[in-house]
Amino acid sequence: MEAAPIPPTPQPPTESPAGPLSAPERARRAEQARTAAAGLATGIQAVAVTWVDTSGITRVKAVPLARLEHAAAWGIGASPVFDTFLLDDSAVRGRYAGGPVGDLRLLPDLGPLTRLAALPGWAWAPADRYDQDGAPHPLDGRLLARRETGRLAHDGYTVRAAFEIEWCASTGTGDDFVPAGQGPAYGMARLTALAGYLRQILSALAAQGVAVEQVHPEYAPGQYEVSAAAAHPVGAADRAVLVRETVRAVTARAGMRATFAPQVLAGEVGNGGHVHLSLWRDGVSLMSGGPGPCGLTREGEGFAAGILARLPALLAVGAPAVASYLRLVPSRWAGAFACWGRENREAALRLVTGSSGERDRAANLEVKCVDLAANPYLLLAALLAAGRAGIADGARLPEPVESDPADLDGQARRRRRIAALPGSLAEAVAAFETDPVLGAALGPEVVDTVAAVRRGEIALFDGVSADEVVARSRWRY
Repeated sequence: MEAAPIPPTPQPPTESPAGPLSAPERARRAEQARTAAAGLATGIQAVAVTWVDTSGITRVKAVPLARLEHAAAWGIGASPVFDTFLLDDSAVRGRYAGGPVGDLRLLPDLGPLTRLAALPGWAWAPADRYDQDGAPHPLDGRLLARRETGRLAHDGYTVRAAFEIEWCASTGTGDDFVPAGQGPAYGMARLTALAGYLRQILSALAAQGVAVEQVHPEYAPGQYEVSAAAAHPVGAADRAVLVRETVRAVTARAGMRATFAPQVLAGEVGNGGHVHLSLWRDGVSLMSGGPGPCGLTREGEGFAAGILARLPALLAVGAPAVASYLRLVPSRWAGAFACWGRENREAALRLVTGSSGERDRAANLEVKCVDLAANPYLLLAALLAAGRAGIADGARLPEPVESDPADLDGQARRRRRIAALPGSLAEAVAAFETDPVLGAALGPEVVDTVAAVRRGEIALFDGVSADEVVARSRWRY
């Protein structure tokens, strides 16, 4: 996603409820649902209520429209075991999650309630997960992202975020991958080949109120990208889910199949899920016009430095699959080195400045080393926690890297403190488990469960070839 104006907009409620949901709050939600259902009465039969599990899979429970009021006030039952599901739908056990006992309630957030243009008769809403007593579930990524947004707001900061959504379209039968849209990388020929399909995606997203910044063919065979406009962090994660499921539905209606997996063909460039972030205070961007490197303000530099310092640990939530490390290789614009640079697409943290004249609105950070196997809510919660710690510590960035770090010899990289990011999921998990900032921000339940799920996937693919990892992962995302 290239630089684009990112104007500040009002933030939604930023704090999760400190205690159980009250009777007045349940009544407010019920009234909101009555109003929403009346507005959807024409043509909508059911509402899909989604959450994203620890493995990055979007899960769903659905209710008939007539049941929306009860769901909004009292929730929809769902087992907490989904916190420990692996990508193949097997499950592990951790200290705080797993097993057949217990129940949660999915409470749809009706603020983002959307008619699904590519699924006639259906609407969609994201869920927050609570226990049966109405207390927030400590493993709910959406509530964690809201909490981290609130902590920054308490300090006077707002954040704008956006995801790049990359996918590959296939015309193959069964589980075979046959790339659609043949032609050169980024080539007009590839856009022309699927112009009608891409127009249907844009039309569906527009009907759903999603502002698209750009759409284009990407590098890998059959690969495309949609970049949506920035929003507050929870809204950006909601939008990432909605965009991905819209693309999936439109692709299916076109007789094709979409995959958002980190690696689609072994040895090829994979699908990224780059995250863009900008820090604001009192409506003024802190990503430009300052005395720091490349025009960053001191707070903007601290925010970036906090993220950069914790990238190895952040990969456990941002590149959470065994297949992620088949994508995360040097010289493929995946950001395989823990460094930053102005407009450097090989740096894990790219500073996007934008054009002269709009930098006060357009400047942002692009986190390039993450992919769409991530739970977007959990990923944003972790990124915000890392950035907040960097601000609090007055962290400073090292010298920016102005070339492909892979072109530097080992001695030069050591001298400039340019380290390779973890080359395996196991290395990322080890860094995550020992990171004090992420541990304090996310809580022991999240740290233990993320580690248990990641180790479960590592065991699932132990001794398996890259080709088999890709084949078994390709259609799970």
